[in-house]
Amino acid sequence: MPPISAFAACGNGSSSLGAVSAWRVPPGRVPGSGWRCLSVPEGPTRIILADDHPLVLEAVRALLDGQPELKVIAAATDGRQLLDLTRRLEPDLVILDLQLPGVNGLDCLRRIKEFDPAIQVIVLSAFGDAETVRAVVQAGAEGFVLKTDPPGQVINAIRQVLSGQLVFPRSARRWLQPDQARPDLSELDRRLLGLLAEGRSNDQIARALNVSPNTVKYYLKNLFRKLGVSNRTEAVSWYLRQPRPFARDQNS
Repeated sequence: MPPISAFAACGNGSSSLGAVSAWRVPPGRVPGSGWRCLSVPEGPTRIILADDHPLVLEAVRALLDGQPELKVIAAATDGRQLLDLTRRLEPDLVILDLQLPGVNGLDCLRRIKEFDPAIQVIVLSAFGDAETVRAVVQAGAEGFVLKTDPPGQVINAIRQVLSGQLVFPRSARRWLQPDQARPDLSELDRRLLGLLAEGRSNDQIARALNVSPNTVKYYLKNLFRKLGVSNRTEAVSWYLRQPRPFARDQNS
């Protein structure tokens, strides 16, 4: 089975694998030409790795150690150790395998999200079948990467997740769609859409809402799922297609 993936590097916006890129739409513009690539957040992102194969852990650690904005703070070889490290160290990002002894990776993912929804999780798996991807999406992960993907795509996936995107294979789109045709958006959702349409960064949105940037990432993830989109570009595109009363209500 060929590897499935959904990544695109910022720059020319193209990818042979056909992924969703990280782009910001300038205020008042429908997605098209003139987009700007989102920057990767400054400062090292604190990461915990989890895999039951030491060789895999060492390979991933070596890959991430070459990126100055990423810092591996701990590694676990079983689920119980991962959960303990996550509670004690409160990382920004967890990259885990699903085949963990003690507590399996899917249960770890669910417990991490219960403990702190702001902790982002990327699943690094050898299995890319539809059932596995669906379970990962429904458990609340921000991304899914195959172990057969090239190292550069793994780094791109991490950066995209850290910029607020959901990174999944194209086949996962059916499970990212909302249950109803017209999503029931809260006042917060509408305000978020307005700020996104203005081209605000996560830090700027955090200041506007008086919350932390990690909380903004959590808000955006929930908003994207309600809209059935994968990133802020698609969310803004949805927003700009709505009737004018929607925008007036949001800004009131």
